[in-house]
Amino acid sequence: MRKTQAKKLPLAPDAKYNDKLVTRFVNNLMWQGKKNTAFNIFYDALDKVAKTTNEDGYEIWKRALSNVTPAVEVRSRRIGGATFQIPSEVRPDRKISLSMKWLIRYSRERNGRSMAEKLAGEIVAASKGEGGAFKKKEDTHRMAEANKAFAHFKV
Repeated sequence: MRKTQAKKLPLAPDAKYNDKLVTRFVNNLMWQGKKNTAFNIFYDALDKVAKTTNEDGYEIWKRALSNVTPAVEVRSRRIGGATFQIPSEVRPDRKISLSMKWLIRYSRERNGRSMAEKLAGEIVAASKGEGGAFKKKEDTHRMAEANKAFAHFKV
């Protein structure tokens, strides 16, 4: 284990919305260092979202992200030869990270012509409280609820 924790590098806010959260999302979306392509995909997706819902795409994306954000998760802990799934609260930084990764993962698994189209579909679905990413959050919460009996084993 290291002596001191590694310093977090500050993120530059994106050009269009001046938001560091957008940059963080695009960094997760990016493949093979192609950040410009990732930004284009993200902005195209938000344009598509705005067209289909007749609302601001950026606001819907933020709503989708908050709808997918988990509050609790289960962690495996080995106690006396048995492995227990122990529910625990999610750290604020990890909450955002998980919600972004789930949105991107489930948009990649969707059917659609382009990544922007798939991402737009998942964002709209998540903002309404449906779709793969929202289902993942619900499953995570359900699992934590089911294992509430082991909460006294806290990590």
